[in-house]
Amino acid sequence: MSDEEHHFEAKGDAGASKTFPQQAGTIRKGGYIVIKARPCKVVEVSTSKTGKHGHAKCHFVAIDIFTSKKLEDIVPSSHNCDVPHVNRTDYQLIDISEDGFVSLLTETGSTKDDLRLPSDDALLTQIKDGFAEGKDLVVSVMSAMGEEQINALKDIGGKN
Repeated sequence: MSDEEHHFEAKGDAGASKTFPQQAGTIRKGGYIVIKARPCKVVEVSTSKTGKHGHAKCHFVAIDIFTSKKLEDIVPSSHNCDVPHVNRTDYQLIDISEDGFVSLLTETGSTKDDLRLPSDDALLTQIKDGFAEGKDLVVSVMSAMGEEQINALKDIGGKN
């Protein structure tokens, strides 16, 4: 066997590091869960006892944190579910390009130019109007499972 046969390039990503296992019975409302390979925020949890030798089951109703779609899943409470690592980071808005991308200032002073404007119309209007008025805006970017999206906006600018 040569070394070539066992050489793996780290280009692909199995997605395992983007989540961690947690017992279904311990996941609560307001927590996060992966349903149909999508990171979701749990909005409702109900537990049901089944027959004499069955498992208690957890019924999760959750909202996709990026698309806002409602997803449901039923899992035995003793089984493990995937929970996404969810991070929220604030960046200062520098510029909005014509093609719908934003230019953001990171804490280290570098720029982040790979994010699109949000698809949520109300938030999109707030960002565009605030930027047009010359306000100092800070956007909250939520990231989970390799996806990022702007999900909130703050005006940090003083009155001119």
